[in-house]
Amino acid sequence: MRKSASRPRTTGSNMKFKNDSFKKNRGGYSRWLFLSCEKCKEPLFIYQKDGPGILKRLYIDRISSEIACEDLNCKKCGILLGVPIVYKKEGRPAIRLFPGSVEKKIIQESQMKNILP
Repeated sequence: MRKSASRPRTTGSNMKFKNDSFKKNRGGYSRWLFLSCEKCKEPLFIYQKDGPGILKRLYIDRISSEIACEDLNCKKCGILLGVPIVYKKEGRPAIRLFPGSVEKKIIQESQMKNILP
């Protein structure tokens, strides 16, 4: 798959939740997740998780940094964390995570400036 379409990204404390129909369909609340490799603990990125439930897939438009829409590998240890898909119900590009491949930590908006450059 090709790199995702260019879209504006904000970093640090300037990040704001996306407020769209997808968020509303999942219960209307969101939280920030700091994701890292489960094996080597290498930081990956910050992700906006909408609604309750486990993290099965990462929607490309909810990831805090630009990533190519291709296999998600850890930059440090090289382990495969997920593969690209198009979620059929919504027609959205996403990355399907393998169970237990990423470590998740809920973070507050105030903590993001300390995590991201």
